[in-house]
Amino acid sequence: MKLLWCDLHANIHSEQLKDIKEWYEFGKEMTDFWPIAYYPFYMRKDETGLGVEDIHCEEKRNSDWEKIREFVKENSNDDYLLFMGYEWQGAGKDGDHNVFYKNLDQRLYAPMRYEELTELLPLNEAIAIPHHLAYASGHRGKNWATHNEKYSPFAEIFSSHGSSESDITDIHMGRHVHMGPRTSGNDVMSGLKQGKICGIIASGDNHVVPAMYGHGLMACYAEEYTRDGIFEAFLNRRVYGVTGAKTKLYYTLNGNLLGSIIEPTSDNKYEGVVKVECGNAIDRIEFIRNGVAEHTYVHNGTWENEKLEGVIKFKFRMDFGWGPDLRIYPDITKKNWEGQVITEGKILSIEKLWTNPGQKIIEETEKECKFKLLTKKTTQTGKWMGASGIQTEGFIFEVEADINSTMTFVINGKTFKYTVREILEGSKLNGFVEEAVELAKERFGFSEYYRTDPFWHNAYKFKINQGFPEIAYKKEISYTFEGIKTENKDFFMVKIHQKNGEVAWSSPVWVRKK
Repeated sequence: MKLLWCDLHANIHSEQLKDIKEWYEFGKEMTDFWPIAYYPFYMRKDETGLGVEDIHCEEKRNSDWEKIREFVKENSNDDYLLFMGYEWQGAGKDGDHNVFYKNLDQRLYAPMRYEELTELLPLNEAIAIPHHLAYASGHRGKNWATHNEKYSPFAEIFSSHGSSESDITDIHMGRHVHMGPRTSGNDVMSGLKQGKICGIIASGDNHVVPAMYGHGLMACYAEEYTRDGIFEAFLNRRVYGVTGAKTKLYYTLNGNLLGSIIEPTSDNKYEGVVKVECGNAIDRIEFIRNGVAEHTYVHNGTWENEKLEGVIKFKFRMDFGWGPDLRIYPDITKKNWEGQVITEGKILSIEKLWTNPGQKIIEETEKECKFKLLTKKTTQTGKWMGASGIQTEGFIFEVEADINSTMTFVINGKTFKYTVREILEGSKLNGFVEEAVELAKERFGFSEYYRTDPFWHNAYKFKINQGFPEIAYKKEISYTFEGIKTENKDFFMVKIHQKNGEVAWSSPVWVRKK
């Protein structure tokens, strides 16, 4: 099985099609394939003067659709596959869904109801994935009564909107105040508890670029890297979702991979096995049956007092950005960075935590990584649904080195050195305060104050987050569920919590009588 990553909800608007090449290049840096989700809607003024969202006329939709088809045909290849898709909303009574096609010869449909949509889609060659499910019924929240698992094999549990897992999770849905708040009944757990067969993913819905860090990603287990292979994984729900970094999650129930439907066993026992590797320390792993955490394994507290010596594997994150307050320096909106990370051991992997185009790894060897970054004060583009302002770009490095060896960081010409042990003990924050002092002096003739606010608050900074040894971020564990609790509706899944608040959800495995 190949573990493949993508953002299944990268909405590109009509006016953004001129930038599709840039989106494509960024997507290639961040994902293994890109399903384009054309957004055929726009804001207009009603004749009364009220601003309303509406769908583009059929002629414009079809013209844009053909532009996307041409782009996909020209740029999709065996190294990086592109799929065609679009957002469907209809009358808002069934919830919003993203439609994706396996092949490149399909049309864009815009009926009013979900059932009408599924009648138009080719079976096993198209999917319609619901998102922000937990908004109110009839008002673009999910309508489980019309759900068709043949066309909607999984749902988007998390995006930039927040979490649709249920109405009582700690990840809220506060981004779109006008669409919210969330409520019970339409959320993912409500559908699963009704007996629906529906896998779980996360994806961006950010309308800026595909795979923007922090807005959700999906992973799938495919037999092969082809259109057929990826769609086969989709249709069989071999998918899972993460809120942030690319957690590696392999979950089985009695040896059957996530997304499976199995029959009851003779001994009525069901062993859930989790193999997980995170980008941060694991806090806990929930073994969930029918929406309830039947067993919670707490990893927090199991490794912190272990004595570490010699050569170890560890991960740490770096963040770059911050900088001058736009209210004081409205013209300073971006910063170019040149950096180098050097180890006396070897670099095992580098994960990109990027939010904007303009980032590049220049050179990568076992001993060092050279990179250029472009940080911005905001990712807003002026659209009515732009993503939240994001200020940082970064990486997660996995390194194997002696705990007493030195890591060297050369950032914009300045050198910083820390031992591995020091990085494991806590984060290291460095601010370019001298630059901020010079800026204040140049602009305002201001260079002294009784406290550092005018300088520290306007300084560019980079942060080396606390590192964690492998025993903190990697775990294999099992739990055996006993018996069946419902009339043919039992489902079993896992949820991974990290210490930094990031979450991963597996698709369930269902136990069903024939």
